[in-house]
Amino acid sequence: MKTYAIGDLQGCVNEAELLLEHIFEAGGHDARILFVGDLINRGPDSLGALRRMKALSESSGGRIEALLGNHDLHLIAVAVGAQRMSRSDTLDEILAAPDRDELITWLRARPLAMLVDNHLLVHAGVAPQWDAAQTMALAGEVEAVLRSDGYIAFLGAMYGNDPDLWDDNLEGMARLRCIVNALTRMRLCTADGRMDFKHKESEAGPEGSGLVPWFDLPQRRTRDVTLVFGHWSALGLIERPDLIGLDSGCVWGGKLTAMCLDDRSLLQVDCPEYRAHSGKR
Repeated sequence: MKTYAIGDLQGCVNEAELLLEHIFEAGGHDARILFVGDLINRGPDSLGALRRMKALSESSGGRIEALLGNHDLHLIAVAVGAQRMSRSDTLDEILAAPDRDELITWLRARPLAMLVDNHLLVHAGVAPQWDAAQTMALAGEVEAVLRSDGYIAFLGAMYGNDPDLWDDNLEGMARLRCIVNALTRMRLCTADGRMDFKHKESEAGPEGSGLVPWFDLPQRRTRDVTLVFGHWSALGLIERPDLIGLDSGCVWGGKLTAMCLDDRSLLQVDCPEYRAHSGKR
């Protein structure tokens, strides 16, 4: 059975269907398919995308799975009144859908990280202080809260940029927020691993800032596994021996990308420009 990872979908369900057809042709209908998060928002059919992913996951016995991305968490928070929608959101159809509660419940149960055949999958990034085992354990802490009766209170306190540097001694909401920010929001860091959330649209920070992509920090402890992530459309497709970046800007007129983790074969479909670049991706 081959395993494929797919980049940010963001409501582009028609392109997802085309890509799935290509995967089934190449890898068979028993292929394992893992989406790296941001299933919804900004694209043309977030409701259709969420319904399709839920159906695929449930009918496949977990063989088809999706990580939680920042847009997915945002939807959950909006749905329970813990966060307001922004002007760029395309979530109204989900929020008005008759199966809204079932969709949100399914989304709440999705993982924040997966470790598959020495590939560590996350939506955005991994703090340099974490190895793969710690990443999975910390993701599990947040997953447990999201699946608990206290999830609404958690979502109400989830937003914020502090703390921006991991410390094993962090506790409570500060600890959970730092985990969420690393796994679903992180792009650039200072040399000591402090997360920066101001610069989103470039491959590196401004000249002289000292900011570098999180995966280029020399002290990163996950170099013994292959990191697979999305979230950063400005980078486009990245393929290195220990790194796979899959956000190729589908919603922005780029491509929706799948990569076979077994042999690095690539499958892509072209996407219309559903959303013009507006300074926030």
